[in-house]
Amino acid sequence: MNVAVVAVGQAGGKIADAILRYERNSAVDFVVDAIAVNTARADLLGLQEVPPENRVLIGADRVKGHGAGADNELGAELADDDIEEIREAVDAIPTSKVDAFLVVASLGGGTGSGGAPVVARDLRRIYEEPVFALGVLPARDEGGIYTLNAARSLKTVVEQADATLLFDNGAHRESGESLAGGYGRVNDEVARRIGVLLSAGEATNPTPEKVVDASEIINTLGRSGGVASLGYASATLDRKRGLFGGYKPVSEDSLETTTRVTATVRRAALGGLTLPCELQGVERALVLVSGPPETLSRSGVEDARRWLEDATGTPEVRGGDYPLRETNHLSATVLLGGVAEAPRLTELRAAALEAQRNVTEIAERSNLSAGIWENQELDSLF
Repeated sequence: MNVAVVAVGQAGGKIADAILRYERNSAVDFVVDAIAVNTARADLLGLQEVPPENRVLIGADRVKGHGAGADNELGAELADDDIEEIREAVDAIPTSKVDAFLVVASLGGGTGSGGAPVVARDLRRIYEEPVFALGVLPARDEGGIYTLNAARSLKTVVEQADATLLFDNGAHRESGESLAGGYGRVNDEVARRIGVLLSAGEATNPTPEKVVDASEIINTLGRSGGVASLGYASATLDRKRGLFGGYKPVSEDSLETTTRVTATVRRAALGGLTLPCELQGVERALVLVSGPPETLSRSGVEDARRWLEDATGTPEVRGGDYPLRETNHLSATVLLGGVAEAPRLTELRAAALEAQRNVTEIAERSNLSAGIWENQELDSLF
């Protein structure tokens, strides 16, 4: 599946960098082009993979290239004011090669949180290709303002994008990690999952038995709004290197191969989701198994697909394989579309309401207007 990536804000730009790096290392083309949009000049200069000519600075007249801080209303205004500059950059992309747009942003900050919904809305208005959002939720310890921003941004981006794939930072940060180290690892994890999913349909050597093409990914995500989650798990294989390089084929019986496939898919769906959620009630799903050709048991993929049908309660479960010769891992990727219930979203809504009350109380004590929050109906989120 070929995508045009439009990254908004600092985190969005770093994730776009990571996706482009994954694409280069995997030697499979699935990014037609990537654009980075930001209000902070330093953030754009710090990118390594997004070409300099594809970096768009917005809001220079108002914030002088210093960023929007954590003010997502300002981020939205700046994106709206300079939407023509963003549009010109997107117009340079050969959209005849694009299956979908992917708008990437952190939902907790200022520029990405406010600007991503504006960009998604404009892309949907102009182009026929679907517009999907990849939104990163802040961890619990990142502060109330980021939680409130994420709640408000998520409500808006879900309305503006065809579907929103969420990645919960808190579920993937490891205990004791530094912020920089944790975010760097999370960005690489996001890129790997997105990369495996999107590159599968572009692989030709060896050719998959059941190709997961662009239409299957698009149909699983859906085009009527809603939230999606992406699961991933892998198992190490006992593969030996040959005398002249490369791996020797795995030698094992069919039962062992089938069991490994189904077990890996279950781990991806039950413990490896970008947004942990209840499987029951999910509207659509897709399972992709990748690894050496001899380990991709067709019966295992079918067994895993049937298990996912039972676990979700939906018959709309697609499946396919992605053969890779030069790997010593078997991996499973599970895409869930139309997620109905996720504990993190319930928690985010409650935390945002509490943060909103705190802001209002402070404003009242200071005899200030709480106008920036007045019209937000957070009780109707999610």
